[in-house]
Amino acid sequence: MIIGILTVSDRASRGDYEDLGGPAIISYLDAALSSSWTALRRIVPDGVDSVATAMVELCEAGAALILSTGGTGPSPRDQTPEAMARVIDKELPGFGELMRRVSLYEVPTAILSRQSAGVRGKTLIVSLPGKPASITTCLDAVFPAIPYCLELIGAGHMETNARVVSAFRPT
Repeated sequence: MIIGILTVSDRASRGDYEDLGGPAIISYLDAALSSSWTALRRIVPDGVDSVATAMVELCEAGAALILSTGGTGPSPRDQTPEAMARVIDKELPGFGELMRRVSLYEVPTAILSRQSAGVRGKTLIVSLPGKPASITTCLDAVFPAIPYCLELIGAGHMETNARVVSAFRPT
């Protein structure tokens, strides 16, 4: 299974700042997944066009899942949700609602975050915050639903390491 890892950051895309979000996502997936997967990584600057283009390219490359990090705050350059809205066919608002809720236990400014998720064709796209600790918090919350969602959209089958995250599939 191909999983797109998309880091959204002006500074990281220029090489001024080390990308910490992308490696945090990969580390999480290495621990959480027991089925085979391949990462397709991209680092792009903030902005609707750059993010939307990268998301579409990852979908066209066969990514079943895209996990983006960064660009979900309220600052003028944070436009990942606007880019995602441009490329998805269906919004899945429960992902963002849950990620903000669990993040509020750690930081009161979680209400400023605009994480979201949606489906484009046979690809699930989930936007995550930029901080590695927040990425883990959010993935811990939503990942149990991701394997079943991938099956429902026809993206394929994913197995998880139950010691890290237990995938929920209704019987």
